[in-house]
Amino acid sequence: MNLVSLGRTQLVVPQLAFGALPIQRLGMQDASHLLRAAFAAGVRFFDTARAYSDSEEKIGNALADVRSQIVIATKTTATDAAGARRDLETSLAKLRTDYVDIIQLHNPEMLPQPDDEGSAYAALSAARREGRVRFIGITNHRGAVARAAVASGLFDTLQFPLSHISSAEDLSLVEHCRRHDVGFIAMKALCGGLLTNVVAAFAFFRQLRGVLPIWGIQHDYELAQFLELERNPPELTEALTAVIEQDRKDLAASFCRGCGYCLPCAAEIPIPMAARMSFLLRRAPYRQFLTEDWKAKMRRISDCSGCQNCVAKCPYGLDTPALLKTMLADYEQFVSEHGA
Repeated sequence: MNLVSLGRTQLVVPQLAFGALPIQRLGMQDASHLLRAAFAAGVRFFDTARAYSDSEEKIGNALADVRSQIVIATKTTATDAAGARRDLETSLAKLRTDYVDIIQLHNPEMLPQPDDEGSAYAALSAARREGRVRFIGITNHRGAVARAAVASGLFDTLQFPLSHISSAEDLSLVEHCRRHDVGFIAMKALCGGLLTNVVAAFAFFRQLRGVLPIWGIQHDYELAQFLELERNPPELTEALTAVIEQDRKDLAASFCRGCGYCLPCAAEIPIPMAARMSFLLRRAPYRQFLTEDWKAKMRRISDCSGCQNCVAKCPYGLDTPALLKTMLADYEQFVSEHGA
């Protein structure tokens, strides 16, 4: 497999990394089967989080006996030392290990103060000195915070959304990390499911030196596809470049990335899906979104009170209520045209 070196951590792993968020939707047996298959095929980097329900537990159940052969990255949303210690203890127990390779602050709105003994960062630093954490990273969806985190010297890795439709500014973070010897872990490589040409996405990342994309994997056929692409890596041909340019054109405007940080919604609107509905209807098998259940979910948009909580929490600065209204109008038109 093609190898990636994660900055000053000196961790060298296959570029095919396993994003474990989707396995929370699997039963324990199916998750174990998928994780073991990935390990058997040579996958060595597994990314999870305290916030991913039982994802950590499933990794521990499946891979505890090969712990020394894999790299585990997890995350904590805690902002204080007590919360970070609590999350770390829980993660270690669930993962059935006595250390994690990388623990990441999970999308903080601002950087911690390194001299604040009550901060989550201080607790993670202490855990590193104790040998329970090897490296400290950060994940973020805000370019300015990500850039400052890399330059701060506090973090060994950055996890940030990156795909073949990323802006030039976001892509420049790759070189920014390289200059500061910080490992770059790319999330949302398929833009939350909006990018459907996996071959084009895979070819794009093969051009980026030192970037580790984590692919969310839930099914055997998804794992098989990525393994085949790894065995026979596609070149970035004119045809694939044309696909990428079309994706950039189609998704050039502001759009919801599906990160979910806007939730919970007081009106119980499934914002991460509803705010992308126009794209999902045209980029995925659309019948799944025309059920009575989905019609009822989309109608909840009309119950929006305009509380602006989703706007305040959106790391991309979207006017989410306005976007949802646009999506509802398009959805109703689509339903009418398709006789559903």
